[in-house]
Amino acid sequence: MKNPSEELLSSQQAKALAMKVSLVSVIINLLLSAGKLLAGILAHSGAMLSDAIHSASDVFSTFIVMIGVQISSKQADEAHRYGHERFECVASVALALILLETGLLIGWKGLKTILSGQYDHLAVPGVLALVAAVVSIVVKEWMYWYTRGAAKKIHSDALMADAWHHRSDSLSSIGALVGIAFSMAGFPVMDSVASVLICLFIVKASIDIFRDAVDKMVDRSCDRETQEKMTQVILSQPGVLGLDLLQTRLFGAKIYVDAEIAAQADLPLRQAHAIAESVHHAIEEAFPMVKHCMVHVNPANEG
Repeated sequence: MKNPSEELLSSQQAKALAMKVSLVSVIINLLLSAGKLLAGILAHSGAMLSDAIHSASDVFSTFIVMIGVQISSKQADEAHRYGHERFECVASVALALILLETGLLIGWKGLKTILSGQYDHLAVPGVLALVAAVVSIVVKEWMYWYTRGAAKKIHSDALMADAWHHRSDSLSSIGALVGIAFSMAGFPVMDSVASVLICLFIVKASIDIFRDAVDKMVDRSCDRETQEKMTQVILSQPGVLGLDLLQTRLFGAKIYVDAEIAAQADLPLRQAHAIAESVHHAIEEAFPMVKHCMVHVNPANEG
């Protein structure tokens, strides 16, 4: 049932929070990518330079999130009767593709160095690169939880995708840290190996984001637990004798519900309508993410 802590913010409040979080993300990523780039150059670390590119890509992805939130928050119009929520999914798909390209470029660069077999000329990273990696891990992990908290609060898929972008950056920094440490210990090729590992982390994150966005664009049903709870709510309404059909579909961050209930066969139209209305309001009250619940009344089989 509905938890008071899950109350939805108004469309404008949600939009304002998303924009605030995105602005913080842009500022921090600009500072972080500049710091990593400087550390990578001064400390001769390919892994840190790769990590700096990843952080810079976060800035572009956040701009995509901001555009997605801006469009998806628009009210329904004549051309989009069901609203614009799926534009957040479009933003998530774009973000996933950017992540994928970034990861593959980083991985290819590291792989070319490994396959060349010429490791003697590789520079050993300095302590500055190690410090930069640690700072990046702490900052990006904080950004993940900060963005994730806001995404859950306003139920924003695009913002959640951006949170996972931060988490992938944190993981890539861990890979960079390990690679730099091994390089400093006398294994310089490990800096390039770390770049390949970073690639794998980023590609995995991009695939997860893409799959989630696509699921919400092709009318995937809600999870079984949610549907079971909806069934309980419907059957608990006065006058409902059974549930003949329950269909749900994800529409961006929202849910549409279609239900066919069974009621006493000889009820007057007004009473049957009242029962349907009670089910409609009960579902939308108990599940804040439901945008609309359509209820059809069937005569109960009393034989």
